[in-house]
Amino acid sequence: MSSIKDVSKHAGVSVATVSRVLNNKGYVSVETRKKVEQAIKTLDYKPNEVARSLFKKQSKAIGLMVPTIMNPFFPELARAVEDVASTLGYNIILCNTDDNQVKEQHYLDVLLQKYVDGIIVSSNNLKAEQIEKLSIPVVCVDREISKEIPTVIVDNSKGAQIATQFLLDQSRKRIGHIKGPSHILNATERYKGYLNVVGAVDWFESSYVVEGHYNMESAIEGTKKLLHFHPEVDGIFAANDTMAIGAIKAINQLGYHTPRDIAVIGFDGISLGKATIPELTTIAQPIYQLGERAATMLVELIEGQSAIDRVYHVLGVQLVERQST
Repeated sequence: MSSIKDVSKHAGVSVATVSRVLNNKGYVSVETRKKVEQAIKTLDYKPNEVARSLFKKQSKAIGLMVPTIMNPFFPELARAVEDVASTLGYNIILCNTDDNQVKEQHYLDVLLQKYVDGIIVSSNNLKAEQIEKLSIPVVCVDREISKEIPTVIVDNSKGAQIATQFLLDQSRKRIGHIKGPSHILNATERYKGYLNVVGAVDWFESSYVVEGHYNMESAIEGTKKLLHFHPEVDGIFAANDTMAIGAIKAINQLGYHTPRDIAVIGFDGISLGKATIPELTTIAQPIYQLGERAATMLVELIEGQSAIDRVYHVLGVQLVERQST
């Protein structure tokens, strides 16, 4: 592999001159520039990006921190971020934090050491003070940390209200809810949206709500518990699609049928929902748009474009009716 010294020797110029050409800084005559560029082409020289980032304190790289890649929502989100970043000339470093506070801080430290130009973060643990101490732009996506930090989310409460009301409009008489983790703000907002609809009905009681952990296993267990104590339940709103799929699995294991006996609706709009049997009715987030908006906003902040009208974006959701209802 050729080095910058090989290029300088081949072109008959100093290493400093080659560096000025590579970084497009300082004066270099047209003739000298052509000789250096030809030497780079002939030797197939590739600049050491790590060294350049250390020198320039800029890497053209963006960190993306997500709580879990096991939830299909986040790989779909990451795809959108990568598409936009690549188009704008940036690379992505993906960090799977396992929703662990220690890992999140570790990844923040690593990303700063690598001189990333900015970070997109979906976190349940980071505090506004931690973000504010960073020397680079940060954009939050899917999870709000502070309204003072650039953020892209959806209207979770409204989406939950739409889901719950839809089940009632389908003549379902008893609607249960598989709740997401209490420490996650969007799960709490979806729970509140559910309560806003069922809170006034005479049949509602707190045991119609079971805890889930945004994964399939907890939803299977929670659904079985719900139906054990409340066999009259004929509709379930799960706080995300992964748990809704778990609910359908549990319903089938108990000998019931979806949707004849129990209708199920989820929240997210992941692609996997179209592959289930029955296909999943869901409140679809604009997942690609979330990632696209977050990546675009971050690059605008990195590059000092001050034409951002707002830094706090709340996107709409859409009911997608399929076979599970």
